[in-house]
Amino acid sequence: MSAIRFLNGHIVTPAGVLDSATLDVEGGLIVALVADAHASETIDLDGGWLVPGFIDTQVNGGGGVLFNDALSVEGIAAIGRAHAPFGTTGFLPTLISDTPEAIERALDATDAAIEAGVPGCIGVHIEGPVINTSRKGIHDPAKFRGLDDALMALLTKPRRGKVMLTLAPERVSVDDIRRLHATGVILSIGHSDAAYDTVTAAIDAGMTGVTHLFNAMSPLLHRAPGVVGAAIENQEVYCGLILDGFHVHDAAVRIAVRARPLDRFLLVTDAMPCVGAEMTEFDLHGRRIRVEGGRCVGEDGTLAGSSLDMAGAFRNAVTRIGLSHADAATMAAASPAAFLGLSNERGALAPGLVADWVQLTRDLQPAGTWIAGTRTA
Repeated sequence: MSAIRFLNGHIVTPAGVLDSATLDVEGGLIVALVADAHASETIDLDGGWLVPGFIDTQVNGGGGVLFNDALSVEGIAAIGRAHAPFGTTGFLPTLISDTPEAIERALDATDAAIEAGVPGCIGVHIEGPVINTSRKGIHDPAKFRGLDDALMALLTKPRRGKVMLTLAPERVSVDDIRRLHATGVILSIGHSDAAYDTVTAAIDAGMTGVTHLFNAMSPLLHRAPGVVGAAIENQEVYCGLILDGFHVHDAAVRIAVRARPLDRFLLVTDAMPCVGAEMTEFDLHGRRIRVEGGRCVGEDGTLAGSSLDMAGAFRNAVTRIGLSHADAATMAAASPAAFLGLSNERGALAPGLVADWVQLTRDLQPAGTWIAGTRTA
């Protein structure tokens, strides 16, 4: 067992924010957290923060690697290594709409990565291809398809990690949603032009998430509330937010978080290969994507994922949106853990949970990342 004492800072725990604490770790788990105790190692936070490890449910790439182009254990490991320095201790490599063959390879690669013990890999996110052309964003409509029996069988096959699926509810039946939900697939509404009634029926049938709220979905209008209106009205569904200053106006975020429980929001990056790499452009399904001014854009100006990392998302939640550090930590760790059904494993600094945490400086820059008790960055 190892014991690390953190002092002279702010440590976010379920019991409140402490100024010092000792974390005892054994077998990759936190076995004890006490306010002050002897430790084998002491780390001075110097006014900074210690928060639960960030969990990102939407990671398209990182370190120069796009998941669609690297459907392998090595590709997933490279993406994880790129995001770890920014505090990501759990992630879902995310496949942007692709063929059934690519979906199968993505699912199999994630199984293999988990079996191989790739740090941080806890499942996979299949974003599309059962989505709406009118809300395609940067996705390639040539890859879009319906939910046939073969794809259903592929998606519902038992897996080692979590399987998250983003789809447009207007493109499937309520029975399809119930069947997917019953097999454990985590369903999220996205790239959808659905009407309010369709969304509420989909949520009732088992869709528990909304992928990047506000983006690529029918907006809130006073006579047609759409996906956004249904999501904001609902108090249970989990909504992802890309807080990079480009995808959503800060005022829209503030309105949303005042309208519903904070613990039903997730910070996500929608990160592309440029995170953790010096890149000014990359390819996505044969399209050139430019990285300019902190944005990823296609040749027509369409946003194409982001260059955001989780430390940046956390920092923006505090400095731009005005959330407390504890609330930002909830959105970056506890909420995604709950959404994925992993609250009994991770998402907080508490005994019995995986020893994942992030050290941040007083100005919320990443200063250290631990995964399962081992410092990785």
